[in-house]
Amino acid sequence: MEFPYGQDPGAPIRFGVPEHGRVPKYYAAKVEIAALLEELGEGGALPTERELAVRFEVSRETLRQALRELILEGRLRRLGRGTVVAGPKLEQPLSLASYTEGVRGQGLRPGRHLVGLDRFACPPALAGDLGLAVGDSVWHLERVLLADDERVGLESTYIAVDRVPDLATDFEPDSSFYAYLRERLGIGFGDADERLETVLATPREALLIGTPGALPMLLIHRLSRDTEGSPLERVRSLYRGDRFSFATHLGTHLRKPARG
Repeated sequence: MEFPYGQDPGAPIRFGVPEHGRVPKYYAAKVEIAALLEELGEGGALPTERELAVRFEVSRETLRQALRELILEGRLRRLGRGTVVAGPKLEQPLSLASYTEGVRGQGLRPGRHLVGLDRFACPPALAGDLGLAVGDSVWHLERVLLADDERVGLESTYIAVDRVPDLATDFEPDSSFYAYLRERLGIGFGDADERLETVLATPREALLIGTPGALPMLLIHRLSRDTEGSPLERVRSLYRGDRFSFATHLGTHLRKPARG
């Protein structure tokens, strides 16, 4: 049986068009442009706004609204004075793998740009998460995340100084922090709690990542523990919503029936 409407099963049903068929003009134009993107392929140049407005019989402002949404969704990107079809989003696993491993797995070159490495007294809000006393020394490592030299995110890591006392001198800021913990210090990861939400970047974050403030971002809060179950790090990772998606594997553990 052919899937209804000839569309990808992962797409919105009926392409998002209600059964009554009445949709805003900008959305109808967006659907038409999305179909055109499939024909053009990655890197293909989009016709001018004037040509598209004539082709789809809409005003220039209506067309611009459709284009803005496609850009925010990461399906189009600006290139010079034109607009081209964007490539697929980076797929990051929701697992205890590092950012480096996730990006390399897609054939891209991971990188990081150091924003700052600071040492400060642990505040009450952080002490419980890291299993520390208020006032204990904590590192804050902040870095811009790169994929093939493109800025795609911002990461803040908080960890007790006692766990990594030589971080300021032994660690290369553009390398994998997880590899440093594992290979240099022999610290293994046991498990972690994560929370994912959609946010808008602050003006500072938008400036560091190089995105407009209106671009939706994916924010992940992670609290990691070592193999002994002790708190290890707290991480706040901000990813560009137009460049990232996240994937995980779900399973079920069936309990065996009790005997007796």
